[in-house]
Order: sequence, then structure tokens, then C-alpha cells
Amino acid sequence: MTRVLVTGSADGLGRATADTLLSQGHDVMVHARNQERAEDLFALADRGARVVVGDFTRRDAVRRIAAELNDAEPLDVVIHNAGVWSGPAVMPVNIIAPYLLTALLHGPRRLVYLSSSSHFGGRPVLDRVDWRGESAGSYDDSKLYVTALMAAVARLRPGVLSNAVDPGWVPTRMGGPGAPDDLELGHRTQEWLASSDDPQALSTGGYWYHRERTQPHRSVHDEAFQERLLQRLAEETGTSL
Repeated sequence: MTRVLVTGSADGLGRATADTLLSQGHDVMVHARNQERAEDLFALADRGARVVVGDFTRRDAVRRIAAELNDAEPLDVVIHNAGVWSGPAVMPVNIIAPYLLTALLHGPRRLVYLSSSSHFGGRPVLDRVDWRGESAGSYDDSKLYVTALMAAVARLRPGVLSNAVDPGWVPTRMGGPGAPDDLELGHRTQEWLASSDDPQALSTGGYWYHRERTQPHRSVHDEAFQERLLQRLAEETGTSL
């Protein structure tokens, strides 16, 4: 049995991932941004999932969640699923929160970051980024940053399996009802990377689409860009990886 945290699990891919891992017998922690959204997790809680609540647009909430989790039984896996498509929350939720959780949480040996094919449209530029969400941020940039964070963690923490997943454009609340990809396939790779002993699932530094390792944006594995990104995130949050 693996102890897994799935962020952003009140609906969509996060909920599907948590549901499957629960059905497989894993010890699952689910997350919602507020108490109202947490009510959507009651069905999972009735099956044994534990619920954590915190708004990822607020750094103090991310730190509180990390402290609560560090005081409990250590996590084996974190699936960084929480994300937003547009608006001022893009950078706080899509990159600042996963960075802080990665830096602060003790123990996880597998980390899975939700990326997107949109990261290919991201720019490896860190000037004038609104990390605090005071204006609308670029979704494409945020997904490039979190994919590069995955690669940096894989490089700097050799004892940790760090991977990123493109789930496809799937019909969730974020993706919309007309999204063309398969919702079922959209969460299987995360579950596989979180729990499988398949040799491929035990690799690190990969960018995956439907359990196939593919090539990400060329800047993802650029160590100089990774270092610049980590430095900016450390300066912005006051927390070093």
C-alpha cells in the first residue's frame, strides 16, 4: 500500500486518479481549495480517503498543508494535479504551489507533475513574471516552468522518481465538454507512475503521454534554465529547494 497525496482532487482528473488509487487499496489523501469544494470529496472520504483543505493561491495555506502533512505519517507519492487554465491564479497554483510542496514536504519518493502539451508554447523567460497572481498569467509558461521543475528535481534528487504527465485535452471542467481526448486515459499514467513496479514507471525525469515517454520542450532539460528557474522561485518564496 502506497500513501499518496493528490492535489486538486475535488473533480476532473484529480478525482478520477484518487478514485482509482483508492480502489487499488492505496492510502489516499485528497485536496480541495475550500470547505465548500471539500464537500464534493465526502464520497471518497467515506471510502477511507483523508481530506486536506487549502487555497493554493495563498502561500500561507500551502505552507500550512505541508506542515500538517509533515506531522503525519510520511507520504510516499505526491501527484501535483491542481491547476487552473486562466486568470491571476495561474502562476500561484500551477508553479508556486507545487514548488513549495516539493521544497517543504518530507519523504515522498515519487513525484508526478501535471504538465500539458501547451508547455510547448511556453517561453523560457523569467523576466516580468507575475508570480503573485496580481494579473493574468500565461498558462503555457506555467506548464513549461512546472515541467522544468520536474526535470530539476530528477537531477538534484537522485533518490526520488520525478516525472511529468501530459494527460491530453480531456473533457473536464477545465478542458470543457468538447475536449477530444480520452478522459479515462487522461489519468492512467499518473496512477501508473505513482504505484507501479514496472521498470519504465521506476524511471525518472520523463515527460509522459498515455504511458509513452516523449520529448518535451527543449528548455525542460536545459540545466542553466532549470537553475535560473529554481533561483527565481527560491527568491520569490523565501524557500530553497
